[in-house]
Amino acid sequence: MSDNKHTKRVQVSFTEKQWDLIQNLQGELGNSDSDVVRSIVIAWLTEKSFVSTSAKKKMETKVTK
Repeated sequence: MSDNKHTKRVQVSFTEKQWDLIQNLQGELGNSDSDVVRSIVIAWLTEKSFVSTSAKKKMETKVTK
């Protein structure tokens, strides 16, 4: 991934067991550590309906303008 104004970096810490789980998901959710963590975050946001709620709000805002 290239460093540009559209990319943000975040430092996070994992326990050894959490890291083992993330490494076991490589190939399934992405090829790199960052791909796997990114996929997990997006999947969680989708599961909790944050993604669809945000999209609906943006659509409603566009309609009312």
